[in-house]
Order: sequence, then C-alpha cells, then structure tokens
Amino acid sequence: MAGSVKGVILDVDGVLVYQGRVMDGAIETIEALRKRELILRFLTNSTLKSRRSCAQKLQRQGFDIDPGEVITASYATAVYLESLQPLSYWLMLDGEGRDEFPDATLDAENPEYLVVGDNRSSFDFEHLNQAVRMLLCGAKLIGMQPEQLDSSMGATELNVGAWVGMLERASGVPATYVGKPNRYVFDLTLQSMDLRPNDVLMVGDRPSTDVTGAQATAIRSVLLRTGEYDKGEMSGIPPPDFVVDSIQEIVDIIDALGGQMILF
Repeated sequence: MAGSVKGVILDVDGVLVYQGRVMDGAIETIEALRKRELILRFLTNSTLKSRRSCAQKLQRQGFDIDPGEVITASYATAVYLESLQPLSYWLMLDGEGRDEFPDATLDAENPEYLVVGDNRSSFDFEHLNQAVRMLLCGAKLIGMQPEQLDSSMGATELNVGAWVGMLERASGVPATYVGKPNRYVFDLTLQSMDLRPNDVLMVGDRPSTDVTGAQATAIRSVLLRTGEYDKGEMSGIPPPDFVVDSIQEIVDIIDALGGQMILF
C-alpha cells in the first residue's frame, strides 16, 4: 500500500475523458493506481448513464473499469429513493440511467416524489407544466444533481440543476439534491469502498462539485486544471489539498505521501 492512501475517487468527464477524447495519460494512470492495489471508484454526475453503460463506454475507450466501480448520479438517486421507500414517484430521465430504477412504482398523476435527471427533449412545455402541477399537489422534489451547465460533450448545454431550479422557483418546493457536491453521494462512495475519508483522495476538475464535496466529507482533494476547470469557481472555496495540471501527477502525490499529508 502506497503510504496513507488506500483508495482514489476519480471524476470521469474532464479527468478521464473530455468532449469525446481520452485525456492524456489517463489510461496509464489508472493502470498505475491498480498496480499499487488501490481501491478505485469513478464518480460522475451523469444521469443519462447507468453504471454499466458508463463503464462500457470507458472500456471501449481503453480503460480497465468494472461497472461495480462506477457511481453515477442516477445510481446514487436510485439508492437514495430506495432508502425512502416511497409509495410512488415520477421519473423525468432519459437514457440508460433509467436502468437504475427497475422497480419504480411510477405515478403520473399524484406521485409522492418527483425525481428529475436529464430528460433531454422531454423538458418541454407539456412535461414541465405536468411536473409543476405534481409539486403543487404535494409531491416532494428530488434533483439528481445540481450542476446548471455542462460542456463535457462540446457545446455548452443546460444541465439538470437548471431545470430543477426552475421547478423550485415556480412551485416554491425546495429540492433535495443527490449528486456532487452533496455529501450523500460521497458517503455512498466511501461505503462502497469500505474506507474512511482520510484514507482516500478525490480527483476532479470542478472546484464547485469535486473539491467542495470532498471537503464536506473530510476527503483530501486533488484539483486538475483540465476539462471544465474554471479558476473563477475557486472564489469563496477553501483551496484543495493539491492542484495539478495532469492526471499523471496524482501517482507522484500518492507515492510522496508516505504516512502523512503533504500540502503544496
């Protein structure tokens, strides 16, 4: 075991891949971490992907990643909902992320919960009005993740948080968010690793989600100035433990830690 680090949580978009291409050194870095027998998890705010479809896409791009190592916002939301044992809910979500909800008791009229992920073309006048009426009739609102914009696939797009925020303002019903930076998804990831926060590093490119979420969970953070990194997001956020320009540098960090934390 390399020093005090026993596991690494890595963001996907902006760290491993970005806008359809593999980040330089990413595949080799994952291989190096595996040689050190570290427990790895791949934590993404994607709602369109299931754990399986996310892993399969990364495998096609050359990564050695198992679906059981992936935590998507859709999967985390499904686990959260299961803990609530809802009588019914309505799911606004496209893509393979729906596969994480195989036992859904769906109610399009009067659900106990309205659950919102990336619903793509179905975020239209008819469906959004239907959603507001559900909330006004007493449904509770769950947002799979709070990010408002996304450029991971190229052109900037509205993200889940923008749509959920609109529904919050229109209905007056506050949302519970599940994905990064919320502590729930970090705690869920740690539980799946069976590790304590101080045994783990979080590697991400977004200060507002990856770094903030790690800090709230007492996980050491590595900020990559790649992908969607925006220096402006650092305003008002405590600095991460490490700031690097290449994913390959995290191997050196782990090897250098020894039995203690080193800040630079």
